Amino acid sequence: MSDTPDFPDFPDETDLPSDAVAAPAIDFSAPEGFRSGFVSFVGRPNTGKSTLTNALVGEKIAITADQPETTRHPIRGIVHRPESQIIVVDTPGLHRPRTLLGERLNEVVKETYADVDVIGLCIPADEKIGPGDRWILDAVRKAAPKTPVVGIVTKLDKASKDQVGAQLMALHDLLDGGEVIPVSATGEVQLDVLLDVVSGLLPEGPKLYPDDHVTDDDRDTRMSELIREAALSGLHDELPHSVAVQIDEVLPSEDREGVLDVHAVIFLEREGQKRILRGKDNRRWGRIIHNSRQSLMDLLGQNVYLDLRMKVAKNWQSDPKQLGRLGF
Repeated sequence: MSDTPDFPDFPDETDLPSDAVAAPAIDFSAPEGFRSGFVSFVGRPNTGKSTLTNALVGEKIAITADQPETTRHPIRGIVHRPESQIIVVDTPGLHRPRTLLGERLNEVVKETYADVDVIGLCIPADEKIGPGDRWILDAVRKAAPKTPVVGIVTKLDKASKDQVGAQLMALHDLLDGGEVIPVSATGEVQLDVLLDVVSGLLPEGPKLYPDDHVTDDDRDTRMSELIREAALSGLHDELPHSVAVQIDEVLPSEDREGVLDVHAVIFLEREGQKRILRGKDNRRWGRIIHNSRQSLMDLLGQNVYLDLRMKVAKNWQSDPKQLGRLGF
């Protein structure tokens, strides 16, 4: 009996039918000296990380809101340059968790630190450096001791020149003399400078994504995030942490040509929170549906009918089973 294992016979190219079409090859070639890799923006919640990510990528891939802890999963955006390809990873803000969801988000962020080539510590120009910033930097250095950290002073448009100057010096000292770059994402100030610095810290290597890619998030994830953004608008601190969105179904409309039917659910933690989302005379709810539909049409490039409902998943932020169903 032979010791050689039996392998199935795979067809040779000559055995393929004449009408078989090979999958097109993706060209990941890059010029000599090309650099590619990952940079993660970290910082306290609401320090402008998502706005900066969108500005660098040149397209909205991360939702933004006035409330902290808006970002709930790492979002990768691809910046294509002649000499480099930079994958920007926007992470949830690192914070002292109050729920199981918060603990899981923190773990995701810390895991991200260990997998990137550069870390950008974001500090707003109009807020003094505090214990939270030092705690985050300490966590970064423990999780990725060899990864270079670049200081980024964000929101230049919200501070005076004196404030910006003082913040640059303070962040420079916090990083023990490390490089610090002031930027304004909304004003597109110094974005190329930031990209030049990051590119120089990346390893040499091939392109990691095709030239037409801007993110690796799937369609349904981007859709659910856009709906959540619309739901958060104008809520302030009333219930933003309690809102989660799930896409149930996306189908071509049976009776409206060229229309896509999107069925989605907004999950809340308590029955009384439905009244907050509805608002007076259902006006807020109507606005949420209208704004969500507009965002979905911009994303998908076609007309959309949105069937949006509310459901209660009691205390889902602290329930392991509910978190699992919602993708956390």
